[in-house]
Amino acid sequence: MKKLEFLVQVLGMVGTNTYTCFHKENRECIIVDPADEASEIMKQISQNHLLPRAIFLTHGHFDHIQAVDELRKEYGIKVYASAEEKSLLEDPNANAIWDFVHQRKKVVADEYLKDGAKIFFLDCEWVMMATPGHTKGSCCYYCESEDILFSGDTLFRESYGRVDLPGGSQIEIEDSIRGKLFQLPERTLVLPGHGGATTIEYEKLHNPLAAN
Repeated sequence: MKKLEFLVQVLGMVGTNTYTCFHKENRECIIVDPADEASEIMKQISQNHLLPRAIFLTHGHFDHIQAVDELRKEYGIKVYASAEEKSLLEDPNANAIWDFVHQRKKVVADEYLKDGAKIFFLDCEWVMMATPGHTKGSCCYYCESEDILFSGDTLFRESYGRVDLPGGSQIEIEDSIRGKLFQLPERTLVLPGHGGATTIEYEKLHNPLAAN
């Protein structure tokens, strides 16, 4: 029986999915990509009697990080990100993406992880999978025992992350998805940074990067 559940809030100016993943028994939770509107995230945490333990970041673009510092300060928790994303996270002019974005944000993670690093939260082992392509330091977080993958802006339902922004690469995102994500068990639930949930099985049949 699965021991984790998740809540999703669509937040910020471009509708980013912020996930609060929690243990059904002890109510501990992690927050994945706190996009914006920290007060709304905190309200949901309070209403569901949850106990935040960490923040996971899939990449450094502005629409995934606006609420990080408020939540870190409120709950006294650590922020985890890919080591390859350090420069983007810490450069507010780079991670804003577009000139019209005024929500400039510098985020310094507490721990920068290497590909394959394992971290333990919610009575689960999470593996940080480096999946460059959308950005140089894009990553996913995978829990094998729960068959959950937080895919950020790497893999979407019937789509994948854009590669026309600085640090993007069509070759790298194809390698990340075909060479890594499509090698996961087909039953794996994929929770992306935008849009609805999917599975590895479904994407191997319907994604533009699926084998012909």
